[in-house]
Amino acid sequence: MTKVMGAAMRRIQAGNALTAFGIGFTVPFLYIYVAQVRGLGSMAATSAFVAFAVSALVALPLTGRVIDRRGPVPVVVGAAVAASAGALSLGLSTGIVPILLSALALGAGQAVMQPALATMIVWCSTPATRTRAFALQFFMQNLGLGIGGLIGGQIVDESRPGSFTLLFGIEAVMFLVLAGVILTVRMPHAPSIKDAVPRDESRAGGAWKQLLEHRAMVKLLVLGFVIFFACYGQFESGLAAFGTEAAGISPSTLGFALAANTGAIVVAQFVVLKLVEKRRRSRVIALVGLIWTVAWVIAGFSGLGHGSALMAAAAFVTTYALFGIGEAMLSPTLAPLVADLAPEGSVGQYNSAFALVKQMALALGPLGVPLGAGVPMLYIGVFVLVSLGIAWLALRLGKQLSPVQDRPSLLKGEAVPAVAVKVAEPERVPA
Repeated sequence: MTKVMGAAMRRIQAGNALTAFGIGFTVPFLYIYVAQVRGLGSMAATSAFVAFAVSALVALPLTGRVIDRRGPVPVVVGAAVAASAGALSLGLSTGIVPILLSALALGAGQAVMQPALATMIVWCSTPATRTRAFALQFFMQNLGLGIGGLIGGQIVDESRPGSFTLLFGIEAVMFLVLAGVILTVRMPHAPSIKDAVPRDESRAGGAWKQLLEHRAMVKLLVLGFVIFFACYGQFESGLAAFGTEAAGISPSTLGFALAANTGAIVVAQFVVLKLVEKRRRSRVIALVGLIWTVAWVIAGFSGLGHGSALMAAAAFVTTYALFGIGEAMLSPTLAPLVADLAPEGSVGQYNSAFALVKQMALALGPLGVPLGAGVPMLYIGVFVLVSLGIAWLALRLGKQLSPVQDRPSLLKGEAVPAVAVKVAEPERVPA
């Protein structure tokens, strides 16, 4: 990594951490703010969350090509300004219509930032250093979210709407700080339309068609959807419903479980990184599937009612901690793999596609609530099978990857055969 790349990476990571810190101020309290503080009820609060999801699903399909054509810097800056306006407006809004419009702006801005920042990290790293760069990004995000949520919890007061306005104002400022930091970043090479055009001119017209013909990427998108649906999509929906309804977990214990998840990520991230960065990515993902299988089995134990309330609470907290360890293993694995699969000039498109799949999985995550609350053991059984499916899909994906795509640490070796270092051309799905 050159000095220019290193300096740019430090600024990107700092801006990313400050943004996560600002988001942490508001994310845990959005429902309370809309439903109770503004007195609009649970349906309005749910509609605000739906607006977040809808704005992301609308914006992301259009984002990738813009990143590849104009570069990630203007996209991050534009998204940060939009998110800042949305956050500030949300903190000042009192009616359902302005709240929904504000949520649309905030959700779209946050969603567009993800692939643009990921593309900046790709541009400022090499295949050999990318694993550690994305691990650091995930660590800083979780640390920022945790600290922001902790401080925000000390500021909010349901009897004082102004305290929530202050939180959203802080979030808005942090987005502007991100924009300012990113504007100072000197990218390793200047983005241009020419640089973004794939070398195969005959396939340059249909970016989405080209991506969907890439067999390995399609399999990664399917795997990513299952991962996000089975983990992140269940945290605050199905799994929370299972814990409170079947296992008798109190809201305070659920808070401890979420804290255990964040704590496991923060503590384990770099320990786990040393264990996974020299191993095959496909096998690391498969191992995560097995770890999450154990986590779901432990969650099922908490709902059987055979032990004490303390044992049930301990089992539930352990489930969230195991999910955190799996997340720490995935953070240096999934995002770098997306970048390494992308053809020249299509990194933004591939990052946007993966972000879109994540948003779709999160939007569908609450479908687990009826099972978690009404048929708890069936819910556990389904997600045990889903987690085993993650392991199977990961091993299948490994067969589509070149040696370096699956194990980028090969690039550090001096005696790696040329055939191993050469990245394979994307295998296309027959028309």
